[in-house]
This record gives sequence, structure tokens and C-alpha cells, in this order.
Amino acid sequence: MAKITVPGQDTFEVENGTKLVLALEDHGIDILHRCGGKAKCTTCRVEVIDGEFGELTDIEKAAFSAKGIDENYRLSCQVFVNGDATVKPMMTVSASGLDAGPRPSED
Repeated sequence: MAKITVPGQDTFEVENGTKLVLALEDHGIDILHRCGGKAKCTTCRVEVIDGEFGELTDIEKAAFSAKGIDENYRLSCQVFVNGDATVKPMMTVSASGLDAGPRPSED
């Protein structure tokens, strides 16, 4: 089990291999994922404060390039928990007033 910390909100345990966006949502973090985890909208991006999720995936690189987003972020719909991490969601339901979007798939 890994510990995920969201500063100012919560720390919780998650099984390794869990998609980060689902780990956040399932533990009460109101992260956006407007496109349903397809890496098109980038609303599920998080700042990784501590921890490691490996190299940026090609789909993340393409999405960030298309949207002009700094590569210091990760798309929580594209990465999987593989150890303890501290992340800060950049867009949330409560801050935006938007509907979260369709639930991303587990794979």
C-alpha cells in the first residue's frame, strides 16, 4: 500500500497500481476529469510535490504541448500509484463549479 497526500486535504492509503485520478476521487478529492480519462482536456493535472510516477508518457507530452502546459505536471488519468506521493490537484470541482466529468476507466 502507498500513501497519497493532498496538502490541506487528506492522506490516505492506496493499492499500488491504482490509477491516480481514481485514487484521488475515491478518497473524496474533487478532482476534475472532464474528458473521462482520455488525456484530452488536461483538467486532471496534478503538481507532484513529492514522489515519482516515472517519465512523462507520450500522450502527456502531446496533451501538454497542445495546451501550452508546463511539463512539471502529470495527468492523473495517465499515471498509476507506485509508491508514496504528495500531489496537488490543479483543477477541482469546488473551485471551478464544473461537473467532474465521466469516471475514467481503471486501466
